[in-house]
Amino acid sequence: MRQSKMLIPTLREVPSEAEIISHQIMLRAGMIRQLAAGIYTYLPLGYRTLRRIERIVRQEMDKSGAQEIHCSALQPMELWEQSGRASAYGPEMMRISDRHERQFALGPTHEEVFTTHVKNEVRSYRQLPLNLYQIQTKYRDEIRPRFGVMRAREFVMKDAYSFDASLEGLDMSYQAMHDAYHRIFTRVGLNFRAVDADAGAIGGEGGSQEFMALSEIGEDTLAVCTHCSYAANLEKATAFYVPLELQSAGLSPTKEQVSPVKVATPGKRTIEEVSSFLSVSQEQLLKTLLYEADGELVAVVIRGDHEANETKIKNVLGVGNLELAGEAARQKYADLPVGYVGPIGLSDLGIRVLVDRLAASVFDAVVGAGEVGFHLTNVRPGIHFNIDQTYDLRNVVSGEPCPNCQSPLEFYRGIEVGHIFKLGTKYSSTMGAKFLDQDGKEKVIEMGCYGIGVTRVLGTVVEQNYRDDAGLVWPMSITPYHVQLIPVNANDQVQQQIAADLYERLLAAGIDVLWDDRDERPGVKFKDGDLIGTPLRITIGRLAGEGIVEYKDRRSGAVDQITWQDALTRAIDQVKSGIMRQGNEGEGRI
Repeated sequence: MRQSKMLIPTLREVPSEAEIISHQIMLRAGMIRQLAAGIYTYLPLGYRTLRRIERIVRQEMDKSGAQEIHCSALQPMELWEQSGRASAYGPEMMRISDRHERQFALGPTHEEVFTTHVKNEVRSYRQLPLNLYQIQTKYRDEIRPRFGVMRAREFVMKDAYSFDASLEGLDMSYQAMHDAYHRIFTRVGLNFRAVDADAGAIGGEGGSQEFMALSEIGEDTLAVCTHCSYAANLEKATAFYVPLELQSAGLSPTKEQVSPVKVATPGKRTIEEVSSFLSVSQEQLLKTLLYEADGELVAVVIRGDHEANETKIKNVLGVGNLELAGEAARQKYADLPVGYVGPIGLSDLGIRVLVDRLAASVFDAVVGAGEVGFHLTNVRPGIHFNIDQTYDLRNVVSGEPCPNCQSPLEFYRGIEVGHIFKLGTKYSSTMGAKFLDQDGKEKVIEMGCYGIGVTRVLGTVVEQNYRDDAGLVWPMSITPYHVQLIPVNANDQVQQQIAADLYERLLAAGIDVLWDDRDERPGVKFKDGDLIGTPLRITIGRLAGEGIVEYKDRRSGAVDQITWQDALTRAIDQVKSGIMRQGNEGEGRI
């Protein structure tokens, strides 16, 4: 393509609204423009790359045996009411009504729609297994759209749904998608890791894994073993644990043998303040957090040096909404002062108390006394307050032992680019998706769900492949153009002829070429070329009369002066081998 004919509105200055590198580069390189908060138009360079990513996704999904369909983004609310998610999904769902006041949603996801279609079309086990997918625009009313295309209100997603006659079949479908995702993210050039994850709003009781691209700007924290293959999102991560009865062997004092001691802690509310004031370690303190869980007041007890994991707490309670209790919720039961609440006596008030398993093993603990300005020392869990059962309710800490091999865990930041779930019968049972088995008995279909944020993949690739202040370098598989031709002098006939010959021959070889034929200064061309990120650059300059050009591999930085014929051969070989290499590489090891 001749650059003089293209819409590539590059910017010299960094846009003030762009917080992260990928957003800055995509705006400066003329790939996207914002229409409204979280809503973007993809200009030619951006859309060209997006289509390349979609093509790789389609190739691997088709290879796995999935079939592509296309569903409407406009979904009747009755489907969401039938599945029970109409109210549970929350304010992120964009809801509209038509002229007849019928209620619809702009689809944030499509479990209900796919389940309905399969319910209406599948009757027999002979029609299973079945895997259907689509690549389509989704809508979510993010409370705070940010980071450009990373967290937008309108985005492109590949979502797939598998339908099986048995759990064994679901396991096979899940593994097929797991393998396909590895191939997809390898081919698009991401440095990624698959980690155990929580199912979140999608639900389901089977397995769930997130595919995380490693990045310092990632909103997720990953706990990764330094020795074995264990990796999990912080929401799901756990550490090796010695059961309480082993930790407390020989320590079983009665309530009469030791009693809590009330001590004054005036104005000391935080863990740091109490620890310093009483000269005790934060591990010895137990903090009691009060939550509203679907309207019920619940207390969570964890060690002072730990952070509560609200995802784990929600899963233990089986609730949809969980938030720290406000003043009104506290006063429904009693005067529960902020900073001084402890676990003793809460059960008598009708408040359920959940105790983290490591908190339960702290002897001679310090807890709030339930009175402003006072704490209790010498408190022993299970003796001075009841523990019916302990749970894992906290975030793991870097350096803790891996639950599989006990090697240290390390933390990384990651961007979620894909998520796969075993849904089981969560949707098929509520929506009546059934089939007749070999014996003529009616059974509920087992389902899986598999998503890739296609537009987020685009932004993440930019984030990972930013090289310097000049711009980025695209992976060969998804670059808008493989080779950029830059004749230095637009009026030099020899330079223009060599550029024209290279252009035609590269196109004939199946190489996508961007020919900067603009009548601009060389510095402008080079700056725009770096910004756009084309992997290979051939500059036709002062040695053109001798048939010599400059050949630059922007990823390695290598620059050579070679004949234009050698540049042609090298570019063809490098593009084809680069694409093949990305197709064969495996998941990167952290």
